[in-house]
Amino acid sequence: MSLTLILIRHAKSSWDDPFMDDHARVLNDRGRGAAPAIGAWLAAQGHVPDVMLCSDAARTQETAALILPHLTPTPALQLVPALYHASPDMMLDLLRKQTAPRIAMIGHNPGIAMFADAMIEKRPAHPRFGDYPTCATCVITFDTADWGNAARHSGSCTAFITPGDLPIFRA
Repeated sequence: MSLTLILIRHAKSSWDDPFMDDHARVLNDRGRGAAPAIGAWLAAQGHVPDVMLCSDAARTQETAALILPHLTPTPALQLVPALYHASPDMMLDLLRKQTAPRIAMIGHNPGIAMFADAMIEKRPAHPRFGDYPTCATCVITFDTADWGNAARHSGSCTAFITPGDLPIFRA
């Protein structure tokens, strides 16, 4: 049996109010278009998680709310305050406590990008993997039946996509 981890950076947030509390920052129009497009892509590719762990920041919750309607069956959404600007070590600790075979995490940079890089054996050739732009999504599979055995550099990156890769976002 294999396990699947889907790592999603939140969609593009609004900076209209530079003094807004970071935790309360919401998505901008581009982000509100990117998140459902990523949700539709996940569904079309068959990458539907059982559980979606989400930072409790406004922009991650809004990203999840725009992705979830595209996924069938709808994953169980769990807001996890510890994912707000979490380190890769924190994310790995959370992952190892999971029991469902397909887990998604919606988080923030730099942690989500560092975690993706730490968990895969080989980086994808995608030119944007290194900077992991907003709403970038990495699908990683592990050849184990227990998340407790998920180790650094043991996963295979089976897909990496950014909203810019999708036809709707191409100029």
